Amino acid sequence: MTLSLDPRDHALLNDWQRDLPLEPRPFARIGAATGMSESEVLSRLQRLNAAGAISRVGGTFRPNTAGASTLAAVAAPDWRIDEVAEAIGRLEGVNHSYLREHAYNLWFVATGPDRAHVDATLARVRSETGLGVLDLPLVRPFNVDLGFSLDAQKAAPAPRRVADGFVLEAGDAEILQALSEGLAIEPAPFAELAARLGRDEDAVIARIAALSAAGVLSRLGVIVRHRALGWRSNAMVVWQVPEADIPRAGPALAATPGVTLCYQRRTVEGVWPYSLYCMIHARSRAEAIATLERAAVAAGLEQTPHEVLFSLRCFKQTGALIARGSAASHSRGDAA
Repeated sequence: MTLSLDPRDHALLNDWQRDLPLEPRPFARIGAATGMSESEVLSRLQRLNAAGAISRVGGTFRPNTAGASTLAAVAAPDWRIDEVAEAIGRLEGVNHSYLREHAYNLWFVATGPDRAHVDATLARVRSETGLGVLDLPLVRPFNVDLGFSLDAQKAAPAPRRVADGFVLEAGDAEILQALSEGLAIEPAPFAELAARLGRDEDAVIARIAALSAAGVLSRLGVIVRHRALGWRSNAMVVWQVPEADIPRAGPALAATPGVTLCYQRRTVEGVWPYSLYCMIHARSRAEAIATLERAAVAAGLEQTPHEVLFSLRCFKQTGALIARGSAASHSRGDAA
């Protein structure tokens, strides 16, 4: 079922996916900018959250700047899909898990405070399922913003500069973990966060601003759920692009309207030759294929070997695990 949005709901979800005001009462500022009271903004966001239209008001992060992550996949027999998905989904740090159309059919993202945690997660998947695991670490991001327009398809935001991980300070991981799980939807969310961490509100806001300016925090705002809002035909497209051509093709793919993510990942010799990835979110399979055709032309990839992996089910979608001992909270699934 697709949720119906009135114009004010639409404005909140479309216009505030990034740039949440970094001040003590951010929802009052949003209200002033959209012609609503603070209480109306809060009640609408609380209702949309309860209905599954949003997963959280919080942050997304530049991969492998605070913590570590990888994209992974297994080839589960059809009769074991639910069993294997459940085993993968219960592991701490697995924050996305999807069924896709491919022999490698269960795809998941493993996150953690460091690469050792990610490696341990993959080892547990192998041990508990008896299946081989494709480990596809990120090489180069072209767009990992994770936001998209609810209006007519538009190009992704311009890529941010390379993140400066050296800005990280003691205590930042706990702030980032809280943003990954989501801010409280209440009048003073940063005060609530500061109290929970035993820190000063102004200091917490200042650290969030610094992490955003440095590119570690790639987006702070409303994190929407695509399927609940009508984007139900979503595909991961993987391309077999020569290394020398990736710096040209990647940005061109990322700039195509309808392409919502784009990055280079490591190949696996003899098993997985695909190096360039993009996600397409669409309202129908025909719309997704049309976007793919435009993207291929824009990036000069019309003759490049590729595969299209449509998402069939989502088993898990949460924020990333960044701080050890604080797992991201569970939330409703939404296909990528």
